[in-house]
Amino acid sequence: MNNLNIKQKRLLDLIATHDNFGSLSLRKMADLLGVSGKPQIVKYHLEKLVEKGLIQMNLKEGVVKIVKKGYDKASKSPIYSLPVVGSANCGEATIFAEENIDQYLKISSSLLPRNKKNLYALIAEGSSMNKARVGLMNKSIENGDYVLVDSEYKNYRNGDIVVAVIDGMATIKRYKEDKFNNRIVLEPDSTEKHLPIFIHEEDNFLLCGKVVGIIKS
Repeated sequence: MNNLNIKQKRLLDLIATHDNFGSLSLRKMADLLGVSGKPQIVKYHLEKLVEKGLIQMNLKEGVVKIVKKGYDKASKSPIYSLPVVGSANCGEATIFAEENIDQYLKISSSLLPRNKKNLYALIAEGSSMNKARVGLMNKSIENGDYVLVDSEYKNYRNGDIVVAVIDGMATIKRYKEDKFNNRIVLEPDSTEKHLPIFIHEEDNFLLCGKVVGIIKS
């Protein structure tokens, strides 16, 4: 998933490589962007980058900077920025989970698990996990929700809700070891009828973390 256009990508590059980019006038920014004489285009795309959580901007104070993962120290209440790395299907594994970060999700620290260092977010698509309950708030996973994933989780147990990548496609399911048949079963948990996914040793399969929280869309 990549919803940045060419001008927005170029702006991010300029902000990253120019000290005090925010101190420049919009006209000077337009020159650097290759749209001389059109400062309104620069302002429009800067505002879009703010909406996507990729930059912080206060033109009156000359502040334009890239948002990095972690706490926003400028905020009176702790705000954490999590990278959103793509989408994961809650039905069949049919949507690719891209590793390119194209936005950040800003969340109050109070809504996150204690261990925040290894978290990333995915956007859930589909209905096969809409009965599953996650986290202290006991929220279900519904289409369009942000799913918070602990990328460093390793000790997978039966019943864990996991993000799995199968042949390059990501899915969210409940994990189960079927030792009798020497396979892993990825089970749905839904009000609708969905089939489980059976994984064998020879399959191209990777577990990419445990789901630890939900931010409703």
